[in-house]
Amino acid sequence: MTTDARTSSASASASAVATLPLKSLNHISRNCKDLEASIEFYQHLLGFVPVKRPGSLNFAGAWLFNYGIGIHLLQAEEETCNEVVVDASAAAAAHSALDQLIPKPGADINPRDNHISFQCDDILLVEQKLQENGVKYVRSVVVEDDIEVDQLFFHDPDGHMIEVCNCENLPVEPIIIPTPHLIKTATMKKQRVVVAPSLSSLISTDLHFSQKLDNYKSTFAHWWVSLKYLWI
Repeated sequence: MTTDARTSSASASASAVATLPLKSLNHISRNCKDLEASIEFYQHLLGFVPVKRPGSLNFAGAWLFNYGIGIHLLQAEEETCNEVVVDASAAAAAHSALDQLIPKPGADINPRDNHISFQCDDILLVEQKLQENGVKYVRSVVVEDDIEVDQLFFHDPDGHMIEVCNCENLPVEPIIIPTPHLIKTATMKKQRVVVAPSLSSLISTDLHFSQKLDNYKSTFAHWWVSLKYLWI
Protein backbone atom coordinates (compact mmCIF):
# COMPACT_ATOMS: atom_id res chain seq x y z
CA MET A 1 0.00 0.00 0.00
CA THR A 2 1.37 3.43 -0.95
CA THR A 3 1.78 6.31 1.47
CA ASP A 4 -1.09 8.21 -0.19
CA ALA A 5 -3.34 5.16 0.08
CA ARG A 6 -2.49 4.70 3.76
CA THR A 7 -3.16 8.40 4.42
CA SER A 8 -6.48 8.20 2.59
CA SER A 9 -7.43 5.07 4.53
CA ALA A 10 -6.50 6.71 7.84
CA SER A 11 -8.56 9.80 6.96
CA ALA A 12 -11.55 7.63 6.07
CA SER A 13 -11.23 5.74 9.35
CA ALA A 14 -10.98 9.00 11.30
CA SER A 15 -14.13 10.24 9.61
CA ALA A 16 -15.98 7.00 10.32
CA VAL A 17 -14.96 6.94 14.00
CA ALA A 18 -14.85 10.46 15.43
CA THR A 19 -13.71 9.40 18.90
CA LEU A 20 -12.08 6.36 20.46
CA PRO A 21 -14.55 3.82 21.90
CA LEU A 22 -13.56 4.47 25.52
CA LYS A 23 -15.55 3.44 28.61
CA SER A 24 -14.02 4.99 31.71
CA LEU A 25 -10.82 5.91 33.56
CA ASN A 26 -9.06 2.71 34.64
CA HIS A 27 -6.01 3.73 36.66
CA ILE A 28 -3.40 6.39 37.34
CA SER A 29 0.28 5.48 37.41
CA ARG A 30 2.82 7.12 39.75
CA ASN A 31 6.59 6.72 39.93
CA CYS A 32 7.80 6.84 43.50
CA LYS A 33 11.18 6.82 45.25
CA ASP A 34 9.90 4.97 48.32
CA LEU A 35 7.31 2.37 47.38
CA GLU A 36 6.36 1.47 50.94
CA ALA A 37 5.87 5.11 51.97
CA SER A 38 3.59 5.67 48.96
CA ILE A 39 1.56 2.53 49.72
CA GLU A 40 1.13 3.77 53.29
CA PHE A 41 -0.01 7.19 52.09
CA TYR A 42 -2.54 6.02 49.50
CA GLN A 43 -3.85 3.20 51.68
CA HIS A 44 -4.20 4.80 55.10
CA LEU A 45 -4.80 8.45 54.21
CA LEU A 46 -6.74 8.21 50.93
CA GLY A 47 -8.43 4.87 51.59
CA PHE A 48 -7.13 2.82 48.66
CA VAL A 49 -6.98 -0.97 49.05
CA PRO A 50 -4.00 -3.05 47.83
CA VAL A 51 -5.03 -5.53 45.11
CA LYS A 52 -3.24 -8.37 43.33
CA ARG A 53 -0.66 -7.33 40.78
CA PRO A 54 0.35 -9.52 37.81
CA GLY A 55 3.38 -11.61 38.68
CA SER A 56 4.73 -11.24 35.14
CA LEU A 57 5.70 -7.62 35.85
CA ASN A 58 9.45 -7.75 36.44
CA PHE A 59 9.82 -4.50 38.38
CA ALA A 60 8.83 -3.42 41.87
CA GLY A 61 5.45 -1.82 42.31
CA ALA A 62 2.00 -2.07 43.85
CA TRP A 63 -1.59 -1.81 42.68
CA LEU A 64 -4.31 -0.22 44.80
CA PHE A 65 -7.98 0.30 44.07
CA ASN A 66 -10.99 2.29 45.33
CA TYR A 67 -13.59 4.82 44.19
CA GLY A 68 -13.82 3.08 40.82
CA ILE A 69 -10.19 3.75 39.80
CA GLY A 70 -6.80 2.16 40.36
CA ILE A 71 -3.52 3.65 41.57
CA HIS A 72 -0.46 1.91 40.14
CA LEU A 73 2.72 2.70 42.06
CA LEU A 74 6.06 2.06 40.37
CA GLN A 75 9.33 1.92 42.27
CA ALA A 76 11.67 4.28 40.43
CA GLU A 77 15.29 3.17 40.55
CA GLU A 78 18.30 5.23 39.64
CA GLU A 79 19.77 2.23 37.85
CA THR A 80 16.85 2.32 35.41
CA CYS A 81 17.62 5.90 34.46
CA ASN A 82 21.12 5.01 33.21
CA GLU A 83 22.27 1.50 32.50
CA VAL A 84 25.59 1.93 34.29
CA VAL A 85 26.62 4.66 36.72
CA VAL A 86 30.41 4.84 36.44
CA ASP A 87 31.35 8.32 37.62
CA ALA A 88 30.04 11.50 39.20
CA SER A 89 28.75 12.99 35.93
CA ALA A 90 26.86 9.82 35.10
CA ALA A 91 25.43 9.74 38.63
CA ALA A 92 24.29 13.36 38.24
CA ALA A 93 22.61 12.46 34.95
CA ALA A 94 20.86 9.55 36.66
CA HIS A 95 19.55 11.79 39.44
CA SER A 96 18.43 14.38 36.86
CA ALA A 97 16.47 11.73 34.94
CA LEU A 98 14.91 10.54 38.17
CA ASP A 99 13.92 14.08 39.14
CA GLN A 100 12.12 14.43 35.81
CA LEU A 101 10.02 11.37 36.68
CA ILE A 102 9.23 12.47 40.22
CA PRO A 103 8.48 15.99 41.54
CA LYS A 104 10.56 17.33 44.40
CA PRO A 105 8.93 16.55 47.77
CA GLY A 106 8.38 19.62 49.91
CA ALA A 107 8.00 21.95 46.95
CA ASP A 108 5.47 24.76 47.13
CA ILE A 109 1.89 23.66 46.54
CA ASN A 110 0.65 25.17 43.29
CA PRO A 111 -3.01 24.33 42.49
CA ARG A 112 -2.20 24.78 38.80
CA ASP A 113 0.28 21.91 38.76
CA ASN A 114 -0.69 18.59 37.20
CA HIS A 115 -2.89 16.73 39.65
CA ILE A 116 -5.58 14.13 40.19
CA SER A 117 -8.80 15.16 41.93
CA PHE A 118 -11.14 13.25 44.22
CA GLN A 119 -14.73 14.21 44.97
CA CYS A 120 -15.86 14.29 48.61
CA ASP A 121 -19.07 15.01 50.53
CA ASP A 122 -17.50 16.57 53.65
CA ILE A 123 -14.64 18.92 52.84
CA LEU A 124 -14.30 20.01 56.48
CA LEU A 125 -13.74 16.41 57.61
CA VAL A 126 -11.08 15.94 54.93
CA GLU A 127 -9.35 19.11 56.08
CA GLN A 128 -9.44 17.89 59.66
CA LYS A 129 -7.85 14.55 58.67
CA LEU A 130 -5.08 16.33 56.77
CA GLN A 131 -4.32 18.43 59.83
CA GLU A 132 -4.31 15.39 62.13
CA ASN A 133 -1.82 13.62 59.85
CA GLY A 134 0.41 16.68 59.51
CA VAL A 135 -0.14 16.99 55.76
CA LYS A 136 0.60 20.44 54.38
CA TYR A 137 -2.18 21.69 52.13
CA VAL A 138 -3.60 24.74 50.37
CA ARG A 139 -7.27 25.61 50.45
CA SER A 140 -9.02 27.33 47.56
CA VAL A 141 -12.60 28.36 46.76
CA VAL A 142 -14.07 28.73 43.27
CA VAL A 143 -17.24 30.82 42.95
CA GLU A 144 -19.53 30.58 39.94
CA ASP A 145 -22.76 32.60 40.21
CA ASP A 146 -24.18 31.48 43.58
CA ILE A 147 -22.27 28.17 43.63
CA GLU A 148 -19.13 27.62 45.71
CA VAL A 149 -16.62 24.82 45.20
CA ASP A 150 -14.10 24.07 47.97
CA GLN A 151 -10.72 22.63 47.00
CA LEU A 152 -7.88 21.18 49.07
CA PHE A 153 -4.50 20.65 47.39
CA PHE A 154 -1.62 18.63 48.84
CA HIS A 155 1.29 16.39 47.80
CA ASP A 156 1.86 12.67 48.13
CA PRO A 157 5.27 11.54 49.55
CA ASP A 158 6.91 12.09 46.15
CA GLY A 159 5.43 15.51 45.48
CA HIS A 160 2.63 14.43 43.12
CA MET A 161 -0.28 16.85 43.45
CA ILE A 162 -3.63 15.63 44.78
CA GLU A 163 -6.88 17.59 45.05
CA VAL A 164 -9.95 16.83 47.13
CA CYS A 165 -13.01 18.91 46.31
CA ASN A 166 -16.79 19.13 46.11
CA CYS A 167 -16.68 19.95 42.40
CA GLU A 168 -20.00 18.16 41.84
CA ASN A 169 -21.62 21.35 43.14
CA LEU A 170 -21.00 22.76 39.66
CA PRO A 171 -23.31 21.49 36.92
CA VAL A 172 -21.65 19.96 33.87
CA GLU A 173 -22.70 22.05 30.88
CA PRO A 174 -21.36 20.89 27.48
CA ILE A 175 -20.00 23.61 25.21
CA ILE A 176 -21.00 23.10 21.57
CA ILE A 177 -18.31 24.49 19.27
CA PRO A 178 -19.56 25.07 15.68
CA THR A 179 -17.64 23.07 13.07
CA PRO A 180 -17.42 23.98 9.35
CA HIS A 181 -19.95 21.21 8.65
CA LEU A 182 -22.45 22.57 11.19
CA ILE A 183 -21.98 26.14 9.94
CA LYS A 184 -22.62 25.02 6.33
CA THR A 185 -25.73 23.08 7.36
CA ALA A 186 -27.04 26.01 9.36
CA THR A 187 -26.48 28.35 6.38
CA MET A 188 -28.34 26.00 4.05
CA LYS A 189 -31.24 25.76 6.50
CA LYS A 190 -31.29 29.52 6.86
CA GLN A 191 -31.65 29.90 3.08
CA ARG A 192 -34.73 27.68 3.19
CA VAL A 193 -36.48 29.65 5.92
CA VAL A 194 -39.89 31.03 4.90
CA VAL A 195 -40.97 34.08 6.82
CA ALA A 196 -44.46 33.51 8.20
CA PRO A 197 -47.00 36.22 7.21
CA SER A 198 -48.67 38.29 9.85
CA LEU A 199 -52.07 37.33 11.24
CA SER A 200 -53.81 40.24 9.49
CA SER A 201 -52.35 39.26 6.12
CA LEU A 202 -53.43 35.66 6.70
CA ILE A 203 -56.99 36.79 7.42
CA SER A 204 -57.00 39.08 4.38
CA THR A 205 -55.63 36.31 2.13
CA ASP A 206 -58.16 33.84 3.52
CA LEU A 207 -61.09 36.17 2.80
CA HIS A 208 -59.81 36.86 -0.71
CA PHE A 209 -59.54 33.13 -1.39
CA SER A 210 -63.06 32.59 -0.04
CA GLN A 211 -64.45 35.22 -2.39
CA LYS A 212 -62.71 33.60 -5.35
CA LEU A 213 -64.06 30.20 -4.36
CA ASP A 214 -67.62 31.58 -4.24
CA ASN A 215 -67.14 33.04 -7.73
CA TYR A 216 -65.91 29.68 -9.04
CA LYS A 217 -68.91 27.91 -7.48
CA SER A 218 -71.33 30.37 -9.07
CA THR A 219 -69.68 30.06 -12.50
CA PHE A 220 -69.69 26.27 -12.28
CA ALA A 221 -73.42 26.27 -11.34
CA HIS A 222 -74.34 28.38 -14.39
CA TRP A 223 -72.20 26.18 -16.64
CA TRP A 224 -73.84 22.99 -15.29
CA VAL A 225 -77.35 24.33 -15.86
CA SER A 226 -76.46 25.31 -19.42
CA LEU A 227 -74.97 21.89 -20.05
CA LYS A 228 -78.15 20.16 -18.82
CA TYR A 229 -80.33 22.13 -21.23
CA LEU A 230 -78.00 21.34 -24.14
CA TRP A 231 -78.07 17.64 -23.27
CA ILE A 232 -81.83 17.55 -23.23
